[in-house]
Amino acid sequence: MASARSSRDGSGPARRAGRAMGRALHLPITGTARGIRRATHAHGAGESGLGKLIELHAINGAGDMMITVALASTVFFSVPTDEARGRVALYLAITMAPFTLLAPVIGPLLDRLPHGRRASMAAAMLTRALLALTMSGAVATGGLELYPAALGVLVSSKAYGVVRSAVVPRLLPPRFSLVKANSRVTLAGLLATGVAAPAGAGLHQFGPQWPLYGACAIFLWGTFAAFTLPHKVDEARGERRARLSTHEAHSRRPGLRTVSRSVLCGLLANASMRGLSGFLIFFLAFLLREHPLAGQSAAVSLGIVGVSAGVGNACGTAVGAWLRARAPEAIIAAVLCLTLGVAVLAAAFFSGLFMAVLGATAGFCQALAKLSLDAMIQRDVPEAVRTSAFARSETLLQMAWVLGGAIGIALPLNGVLGMSVAAGVVALGTFMAVRGLLGAPHRHRGAPRPRVA
Repeated sequence: MASARSSRDGSGPARRAGRAMGRALHLPITGTARGIRRATHAHGAGESGLGKLIELHAINGAGDMMITVALASTVFFSVPTDEARGRVALYLAITMAPFTLLAPVIGPLLDRLPHGRRASMAAAMLTRALLALTMSGAVATGGLELYPAALGVLVSSKAYGVVRSAVVPRLLPPRFSLVKANSRVTLAGLLATGVAAPAGAGLHQFGPQWPLYGACAIFLWGTFAAFTLPHKVDEARGERRARLSTHEAHSRRPGLRTVSRSVLCGLLANASMRGLSGFLIFFLAFLLREHPLAGQSAAVSLGIVGVSAGVGNACGTAVGAWLRARAPEAIIAAVLCLTLGVAVLAAAFFSGLFMAVLGATAGFCQALAKLSLDAMIQRDVPEAVRTSAFARSETLLQMAWVLGGAIGIALPLNGVLGMSVAAGVVALGTFMAVRGLLGAPHRHRGAPRPRVA
């Protein structure tokens, strides 16, 4: 009778073994989720709402990477090199060219919706979820209908980025700098893309549309996650709109040009780094497909350079989060000079090793330069227009990436020529960075110094 009761009340050996096995299988998932939640909500980020934004940005990065994997397999890897160049050129013409016209409109348009930032981010997520489904029918054939959908994905992604830049200052925990918050958000996005890339490649083995199905599910998750952000991100009390116009001498509205020349120089220096990033992505993609690294396939060669750039970017973001009391103008000038030196060496001694080193250096320095630009905007731009200034600067940097990508696709596949062009792009930014450093106001000893993190 005791044995029967034990079996009925679920305490039998088989039932206990089943529950133990369930806990063993469930623990890695729940333990990982709790660990991620502790990391994203540390140092007051959970109470302020920043932790939820960090998680939302990770969702955004994972979804974008899934779509990138699907497009790369269709537009780039599935056809011969000459045809791939034509397809990517068509992709740029149909998506990137209209985007250069739409990008300047995104910031001002979103400025008119300060009370709907959560809804704007949710709409950007939902739009990409629906477009991913639309693209799943055309991704196998590479039909023309794929490109307008890709343009919609691009515009939605950049709209999310602009709104996210405006939201971060609203969610700062006490004694938490804006640059440190941005570094955490960016690092979460990089880690998520690193996880999503192999996951997307695995889904592609089931069919070219499966990464898009995964992207759709991720963006639907992000749609609901956007509404979990605190209501205060929709508040716009005390905010005004900033302009990047250079003709503001008699304007009562503060803007970047009237605040600090070092901010404008830092922005242009960052634009050169973002342009370098776009150039290297497209130029090296075709160059390594035609001339892969010794003993490696084209896909592996691209993976090596891509991982180098990603690791460099993640390291730069992490270093930026740890820096204390450093002049941002000096950091921008230093990292631009470092990138220029590596680009010149890559042009003079062109090899696969130098391409990987340049990719890692560009990723590392781009991250530090962007965090330093954020520090200058936080320091020099009035609080009333600071969120709008972040939105405008992000739009300009995205346009620089588009221009760099266009140069990369149009350039002949000559390694020395490509690295020379890369050095020229960085040289323009280095000039602006040094000019901003020399024009920066001198601070007396004991005066508060700008914090990079």
